[in-house]
Amino acid sequence: MSVTKLPGQHFRLGILAIDGCMLSSIASASDSLRVAQKLAEIRHPGGTLRLESVVFGARGQNEVSTSTGLTLSGLAAPPDDLDVILLPGIMHGSPQELIERIKQLQPEIDLLRAQHLRGVTIAGSCSGSFLLAESGLLDGHRATCSWWLATAFRQRYPAVNLDAEAMVVEDGGMMTAGGASAIQAFMLKLIARAGGNELAQQTARMLLIDPERQSQSPYVTQALMERPRNSLSEKAEQFLKHELHHEISVSGLAEHCGTSERSLLRHFRAHHGVTPLEHIQHLRVERAKALLESTHLSFDEIVERCGYSDSASFRKLFKRATAMTPGDYRERYRLRPH
Repeated sequence: MSVTKLPGQHFRLGILAIDGCMLSSIASASDSLRVAQKLAEIRHPGGTLRLESVVFGARGQNEVSTSTGLTLSGLAAPPDDLDVILLPGIMHGSPQELIERIKQLQPEIDLLRAQHLRGVTIAGSCSGSFLLAESGLLDGHRATCSWWLATAFRQRYPAVNLDAEAMVVEDGGMMTAGGASAIQAFMLKLIARAGGNELAQQTARMLLIDPERQSQSPYVTQALMERPRNSLSEKAEQFLKHELHHEISVSGLAEHCGTSERSLLRHFRAHHGVTPLEHIQHLRVERAKALLESTHLSFDEIVERCGYSDSASFRKLFKRATAMTPGDYRERYRLRPH
């Protein structure tokens, strides 16, 4: 990422307004920057650090209608002095609906390509990552998006190296962030680069943002994941659903699906972005998360229901997948009576 400004300089964030965009994406980014600016003024009265944001359109329009139905007016023309352009999330009901919406945004795509050639950092938040990927600028680079859109993203943009577990990814002069609240982690990074780590930390405290969140993994639920729709995927999912509490081999899964291990591996790489074994591990961690949230079973009992016999190894797998210990996860996410 090219933003390396030091305190005492001017940093300007441009937020690209699009019809149907999530108002929270725009407000959160703008307000975070304003809070950081106010804190900088309190810390250093008379200082020269300037953190600014501007909301603009790509079509010469003065206003857009946000996902709430509220109209956002007073849009600026595309500025020529931006350090970073942020693409907000777009409200949608399904990945297919989002992709159809993205296809209609050619003026926005043309603007992104032109700004990227000028050296401006482009950042996509949540479903805004799809717009950035549609421009082709992410091809050959690492990126992330909201976890539940990962399957659709991989299928449409196979040239992008998607890391759907990451909260924020930087690569090739571009940034991508996960779900809507991940924009807060993104803004903290920008504030740190423009005004220093201490200013970013104070902003995080003021806004009650947890700067330690580095992964989307604790929030992932397979129930809301977009699943590939084909016979092989359905056969595999049905088998795994019923046999997850037993020991499962890749060869056994391939045999049940009526295919070779090599074909199964190729299928899982293309449709899930992981190997069959990694997918099985994901499902077992998901089952453990559900049991930790909704039952009082001991961890050893949960491990057994997830098809493992070694509690220590499953504990390591769980922590690697969620960035939390099972105990911490249960304490944070268990269902509590009202």
